[in-house]
Amino acid sequence: MGPHIVSDPPLFTLTVPSDLSPEECQELENIRRRKQELLADIQRLKDEIAEVTNEIENLGSTEERKTMQRNKQVAMGRKKFNMDPKKGIQFLIENDLLKNTCDDIAQFLYKGEGLNKTAIGDYLGERDDFNIQVLHAFVELHEFTDLNLVQALRQFLWSFRLPGEAQKIDRMMEAFAQRYCQCNPGVFQSTDTCYVLSFAIIMLNTSLHNPNVKDKPTVERFIAMNRGINDGGDLPEELLRNLYESIKNEPFKIPEDDGNDLTHTFFNPDREGWLLKLVGCGQPVLATVVWEEQIYGDGKDTLALEDYSTLFLLSTLKYLGLTVDQEVLVEGLGHKHHLVESSCDYDVIMGGRVKTWKRRWFILTDNCLYYFEYTTDKEPRGIIPLENLSIREVEDSKKPNCFELYIPDNKDQVIKACKTEADGRVVEGNHTVYRISAPTPEEKEEWIKCIKAAISRDPFYEMLAARKKKVSSTKRH
Repeated sequence: MGPHIVSDPPLFTLTVPSDLSPEECQELENIRRRKQELLADIQRLKDEIAEVTNEIENLGSTEERKTMQRNKQVAMGRKKFNMDPKKGIQFLIENDLLKNTCDDIAQFLYKGEGLNKTAIGDYLGERDDFNIQVLHAFVELHEFTDLNLVQALRQFLWSFRLPGEAQKIDRMMEAFAQRYCQCNPGVFQSTDTCYVLSFAIIMLNTSLHNPNVKDKPTVERFIAMNRGINDGGDLPEELLRNLYESIKNEPFKIPEDDGNDLTHTFFNPDREGWLLKLVGCGQPVLATVVWEEQIYGDGKDTLALEDYSTLFLLSTLKYLGLTVDQEVLVEGLGHKHHLVESSCDYDVIMGGRVKTWKRRWFILTDNCLYYFEYTTDKEPRGIIPLENLSIREVEDSKKPNCFELYIPDNKDQVIKACKTEADGRVVEGNHTVYRISAPTPEEKEEWIKCIKAAISRDPFYEMLAARKKKVSSTKRH
């Protein structure tokens, strides 16, 4: 009797010993089938565990991305604060990074992480009711208990930099005097005494340690200057001597900007320099505008217009910043119109909107590209975060050494950026690409190299882009 052949699941052909009875063969087949079912169940459980583990890891990475994104926004808010304190606070509030309460804002300023001490002083010194409330909340965070007046002033004046305006200084020192007397009741008869003596100490610090002051006040003169300030009475001479000696031995330390103000933000950039940026200006127009040089042989430029009327011609010239020679204003449809050359740069109308090149000072730092109208500007005209962007060389008929910033695989998507309008409003950018021209081929290569190194990628963004591309491809087929 030959061996029985039993068919198990599709991939297996098992041999059954020839000395088994039919019942035993059947039992063996059942055992082997059950084994395969168990192995399949084990594999299914492994797959489910792997899937859950992957989801947990993705959840963790999602939280990490959220934290990274939040940290980036906080850093951007700090930079905005250092450039313009009110705009920086507003940015943080709008992005749910800071509560719109005087206590929360005071805590933010008191911690001072990455904040310019001068900007803190400017914000606290404003006379708006809300700013004054923030000032008092800020002062409340200082603990002056059991400190003498010089020690308290050292602590207070280190937390920000005194502004230059007398009214701001007055409000801040008044708030300080109230807080000091609250923490140290009985030291002075009134807050006025503390206020006056605080100013006297600040003046003493300047007189003793400013090399331009030749006549240094003695302790006797300091005591004499402060007679009668304690509600008509004199302060203890020992107190005044101690304050004098403290300032003489150790001047106030004036806080330097801590490296995170605007100057230091751009102090050591990856790269900086003048570049030309292609921008849109004016309103959409209906004609094609083309510059043609030396049409009349007299060295002047002319403008050819198609499908125009006199009114349209004048409005178009206005948008271009040009004037027209009155003798040849309108000679008939299709004729060339002689123009007085404009001081503005020029280009063609692309996409129905006048485009022109603007010279801007660019600074590359912190994975962002900033551009300014002038190198002395306090605030950039625009900021282009480089996250998820790509860069490429391009040819341009008007300018050499061009390159573009763009979003890969999404040619019609607007790049996330912001710019400052002429009226001071900060608005979102509307570019799908940023075209830029460098002065030389060498500088173009250097800019491309540095920007490539600075571009950061969000893996979630890439996954989403790949999924969108896959879905789009599936739909087409």
